[in-house]
Amino acid sequence: MYRLHLLSVIPKDDIGKLIALTFTAGFFGVFFVIPLRKYYIIHQKLTFPTPAATAFTIRALHNGKTGAIAARKKSLALLFAFIATFIFKVMTGYAPGILYDWHIGWTLYRLGFTSIIALDNYGWWIEFTPAFFGAGMLSGLNASWSFLGGAVLAWGIIAPSLIKNGLAFGASISDEFPLVSYQGLSFDDPAKYITAPSPRYWLLWPGVLMMLVYSFADLFMSSIPAFMGFKFRQIKWNPKAWFTHTDDENDEDPTPYEDRVPNTWWMSGLLASIIMCVAILAKMFHMNVGEAILSLVLGFLFSFIGVQSSGTTDVNPVSTVAKASQLILGGIGKGSGLSQSSAQMMNLTAGVVSAGSAAQATDMTGDLKTGFLLRAKPKNQFIAQLVGSVVATFLNVGLFILFTTASPCIIDPPASGECTYGAPSVSAWAAVAVAVSSPKLPIPASSGYTAIGISIFAAISVVVKHLWIPKKYWVYVPNWNAVGLAFVVPQTFYPIAMGAGSVFNYIWLKRNPKGFDMYMFAVAAGMLAGEGLGGVFQALLAVAKCLELLLAVQDLSSVADDR
Repeated sequence: MYRLHLLSVIPKDDIGKLIALTFTAGFFGVFFVIPLRKYYIIHQKLTFPTPAATAFTIRALHNGKTGAIAARKKSLALLFAFIATFIFKVMTGYAPGILYDWHIGWTLYRLGFTSIIALDNYGWWIEFTPAFFGAGMLSGLNASWSFLGGAVLAWGIIAPSLIKNGLAFGASISDEFPLVSYQGLSFDDPAKYITAPSPRYWLLWPGVLMMLVYSFADLFMSSIPAFMGFKFRQIKWNPKAWFTHTDDENDEDPTPYEDRVPNTWWMSGLLASIIMCVAILAKMFHMNVGEAILSLVLGFLFSFIGVQSSGTTDVNPVSTVAKASQLILGGIGKGSGLSQSSAQMMNLTAGVVSAGSAAQATDMTGDLKTGFLLRAKPKNQFIAQLVGSVVATFLNVGLFILFTTASPCIIDPPASGECTYGAPSVSAWAAVAVAVSSPKLPIPASSGYTAIGISIFAAISVVVKHLWIPKKYWVYVPNWNAVGLAFVVPQTFYPIAMGAGSVFNYIWLKRNPKGFDMYMFAVAAGMLAGEGLGGVFQALLAVAKCLELLLAVQDLSSVADDR
């Protein structure tokens, strides 16, 4: 919004708007996530690798006297995996290309195999990421190899075919070497979204539609048995039954009723948050009721994609998937005859609400998964999330103002493009907002037709799986949400690491079942935690180095002034 000059020049002048907008995204997502818990955690039993690893870590650190020997072994395995991964992650910052990124295509190109540089251009290199290796161990073969298969289909088959047939184009990175980027999401000329898209932009729409169709097709087919098994009986009018828990013989949730979130809590909170969102968006951002409701509905729909992806692959694609909200609201803006600035403002405001609420719902579902594994009370977690959201809203806005004040180039990038915080995702949001406010639909026809065709195929496969394939063979049916995720996320080294982790896990289980049961979760949890905290420490070292350089520059300036 600031880059497109839609708000004030100085962010602190908009502190009221920023806080209000953050509130709309945060609290709507907290309330509607409660019904998702039963479907994704209780019924589907999705893995949620990082939340599961978190639960195991907490459990290992709080074991009592029972099973002391086993608990000690698991704790040591967790500790060793954590330390090794932490050290490895920190060291990768000092030895890139040796410990971390292996650019095989670039290496072979330097040895004389010139055509193999395409391997590097399309993103096919190996990054030793223990976190995604551990995520593959927890996710299993089906989700991990669906993710990897999607990457091969998207970036090994479709993307090169697009380039060869002139349906997509890359941007040269170097004049000296044939390095080309195929992952651009923003263009100076809006017409290029149609006439000269990058492979990443072309693949975005088939991936988004595939994930959306698969998520709802699977939800629909999973709900059929419940409707088929419903016995019609005399129904007595009991208003309290809509707002209180009642005994249900088909209830799969082991959590006691008194520990669950009462229906009155999340229903009334959801209604209040909807009213609050509509009022804020209408008063401060000049959106009508229909546009505000639509942005909330889109957030609800995107949460299904986010939860499904995060639960199976540990990747949350909501920020990228929410580009679809910009497309939909862009069409409404053009149909309403809004000016370009008003259309862009509505577009980005709706994007904040839809993407933010979906991201909040996805994160909280993961937290509820951790609580479920630890037998925590969902009611207590719900209250804690509400308290945390209030604090985080003000903290979020405060940090934004702090960073943009310290580095104005974040919201006003220089012509050279050099900035400590490049914020590539911000550039993509701004670029799509400009594109969708242009006269023509910014989706290449070939991309749109492919999105429709592949989504229909995914929906048919879900129907076939549920109606004609026995459950024991479901592991052989691709997870189309993970396939679509590979279309949206261009980093091919993530699915490679997950595929390797799932194979390692499968072999370990076959060769040594006892060792697998004892150590698998501990090792996977140590890998996820080690790389996460190692990355934080690596960032702190980078910040410290920047501060050191800044102080050195200030000292030199002082000396120059004295002279």
